[in-house]
Amino acid sequence: MAFKGEDHLDSLPLPVQRMHLIQMDSVQRWMEDLKLMTDCECMCILQSKPISIEKDEQNELILSSQYSTCDNLQLLLKRAWIISTELTRIAQKLEKNRWQRVHSMTVRVNCHVRSMINEYNTFTRNSSEEMHQFEKLLIDKCSEFTAFTERCIQTEDEQILKSMKSSVNETLTNVAQYFGQLIELVLTHEAQNLLRQIELSDSMYITESAISSLFSLTQEGSHLCRIIAKEGGVVALFKICRQDCFRCLYPQTLRTLASICCVEEGMHQLEKVDGILCLADILTDNSHSEATHAEAAAVIAQITSPHLMFTQHLSSFLENMEEIVTALVKLCQEASSGEVFLLASAALANITFFDTMACEILLQLNAMKILLAACSDKHIVDTPYSRDQVVTILANMSVLDQCASEIIQGNGVQLLMEMLFERSSSGNSAEVAACERVQQKSAVTLARLSRDPEVADAAVKLSCIPRLIKLCRSPTERNNSDSVLVACLAALRRLAVMSPEGLEDSDFQQLVKPRLVDSFLLCTNMEESFV
Repeated sequence: MAFKGEDHLDSLPLPVQRMHLIQMDSVQRWMEDLKLMTDCECMCILQSKPISIEKDEQNELILSSQYSTCDNLQLLLKRAWIISTELTRIAQKLEKNRWQRVHSMTVRVNCHVRSMINEYNTFTRNSSEEMHQFEKLLIDKCSEFTAFTERCIQTEDEQILKSMKSSVNETLTNVAQYFGQLIELVLTHEAQNLLRQIELSDSMYITESAISSLFSLTQEGSHLCRIIAKEGGVVALFKICRQDCFRCLYPQTLRTLASICCVEEGMHQLEKVDGILCLADILTDNSHSEATHAEAAAVIAQITSPHLMFTQHLSSFLENMEEIVTALVKLCQEASSGEVFLLASAALANITFFDTMACEILLQLNAMKILLAACSDKHIVDTPYSRDQVVTILANMSVLDQCASEIIQGNGVQLLMEMLFERSSSGNSAEVAACERVQQKSAVTLARLSRDPEVADAAVKLSCIPRLIKLCRSPTERNNSDSVLVACLAALRRLAVMSPEGLEDSDFQQLVKPRLVDSFLLCTNMEESFV
């Protein structure tokens, strides 16, 4: 199968494609890869012949001997990332008929593959016969690929090269497939080793080290999380969470569970081992540390994320929801840091999306009063991300009629007005997006609550109408966000009904009287005229 320009990645196996998702600063990446690259160049000069050493000799060329298992896996993943990048570049050069470059890069890939296999075999234990077979297949195919491209650079006949191109493409595809399958086997093997240590070891140190290495693997992407889940990672970690002798490892274990449960396979495993019941027990047990409660809240936030498409686990969650919500509200109230509050409030925000009963429970627990009070403490609610969670809860609770009086009593309208001014101080894209969500949801909450005359009156007195008008008319005030614009138009129209005298005639004619879509188009056209 031939690679076609930039679409060649679709032909590479998943583990190979995943390597392209590893992102970091380019200079930092170059500095980290420099050692590996120079080793490769040395091996090219030596025609890929290994450097023999005495068994008792300490040689710095054996990189993996200097690292822990976790470091060795990181080294392996970096080497694999380099190989996948080289394969991608080969496909691009091949498309342009750059045969000299194709050959030199093929030689480099050959060296990297041999280095990766040699490095891995210096620290792995009990590797399977299947893995050895794939190692041999990959090395043989790389040698064949190198010989093939060498023949290509020895001919100048365009017709012959054209006829050979499809075969080169096919060989490249085979190399990529064997490479992907080998990486899959290696990662599965290492996940199995770590899980075996967690399940069988009585040593606190070994168990902690294995969990730490497992967490590092989960940070490499969803594909690795799937491998860990399929190999029983969720089962093994919840087993730790049910043993009092490992209490000091609960935070680390729960953090790893939260990472694994970002994939469907992790959710299935959580359901099978009654994981939600275990999380509820941890959250409601006051003898646990705040760190443990916070990490349990993080798992709840992960499994209740409204972005997840799989919801089979939610039936068992509903059975324990009241206990969990109560514990999370308490954690918000007693949070000693912004991070703890963020995790607890994120879990509550997600829960309010999938069941209105959660909002009723929150109302009974005086959660709105607790959240509004927390927002006045800048050490606790200290980022746009935390305010995003709070305003999400307020927006979802605002559908309840009883919510309006709680907002008035807790000075909530003032808070919503302040949130309409939310701006990013750093310019970071994630923070800017969070600020947009805060503006949008505060406008939505105002629109919903302003059906109550008392709330509408308070909003008008706090000059919400001029601020909403400015957000509608000034794209920079809303970071050019259409979702903020729609929410502000809706809130403005609701307040205009309650207090029409608060608008000038031009604002009424352009922002309130027309259909919402016409006002929206008018405001977005203003944006274009500014540009």
